[in-house]
Amino acid sequence: MTASVVICVYTEDRWSDILAAVDSVRAQSYTALETLLVVDHNPALLGRLTEKFAGEPGVEVLANAGPRGLSAGRNTGIAAARGDIIAFLDDDAVAERDWLHWFAAGYADPRVLAVGGHTEPIWASGRRPRWFPEEFDWVVGCSYKGLPPGKVEVRNVLGGNASFRRGAFDIAGGFATGIGRDGDKRPLGCEETELCIRITRARPDAVLLIDDRAVIHHRVPAGRERFAYFRTRAYAEGLSKALVARSVGAGKGLETERAYSTRVLPAGAVRGVRDFALGRAGGAGRAGAIVTGVLAAAGGYVLGSWRARGAGATFTVAEIDAPAKEVGRAEAAA
Repeated sequence: MTASVVICVYTEDRWSDILAAVDSVRAQSYTALETLLVVDHNPALLGRLTEKFAGEPGVEVLANAGPRGLSAGRNTGIAAARGDIIAFLDDDAVAERDWLHWFAAGYADPRVLAVGGHTEPIWASGRRPRWFPEEFDWVVGCSYKGLPPGKVEVRNVLGGNASFRRGAFDIAGGFATGIGRDGDKRPLGCEETELCIRITRARPDAVLLIDDRAVIHHRVPAGRERFAYFRTRAYAEGLSKALVARSVGAGKGLETERAYSTRVLPAGAVRGVRDFALGRAGGAGRAGAIVTGVLAAAGGYVLGSWRARGAGATFTVAEIDAPAKEVGRAEAAA
């Protein structure tokens, strides 16, 4: 079974991170068929990467053939990929040596259509901020406290460390544009959640897994260690969840979130209060951050739901086909 790796990039500010991500793919124990770098409407970065990897086997640089944003970039990579498995790695992350090995192992069962992994944060300050609760590590694109350990079946994988069987996109289409990130604008998300729910609706017998042995390490810049970003990202998650619920219904769209908000978060808040009572640093801050995160996400969800009812869903599902591949490669060569 062959594997293509797609890395979506958008800024030259992450040049060294991009190169580190590519190097980590090259070092895999399970050799990737190819690494596809998809550049999101940045001609300078496109040209620089094209020059850097010119003539190097196994690495191809493409231009995002769709609208600006992460979802369209991923769809461009999917259309160009030749592997049986298509894996996605964030441009500011590095994969451990057996990352692809554990992904590939998951597809031994033909019912498995997606396998995700475990993402560890690399804090710019060198350590987790004392106030930052592990239950909210999804805010910085990492695995969070509350996810089940081991190799387990899940509703959805997390997009920055995920893989899909190629046939999943034939069944359900690509990532929906209008949900996910667009460079440094408001940090929306949930495009992988919406896709995974579409996959399981189209194939009720499909299995989606997370295997926490497939590990990557994700950089968290200083700006994302700040409380202002934490609050903004939680609010944006609420907006995104409203779009997902509009698309697939609140029952499935919020299934995992209900258990998370009624079990994981209250337990985290209680631990924070207990640590504060015992004089442990950061306890009150963590409890306060959990409450703030919940309120921000709820506010975003309410506003997003109101907007969705008034204007309808503001995203579209892309079909993955050959023309997208050809356009992307043509622009990259220009």
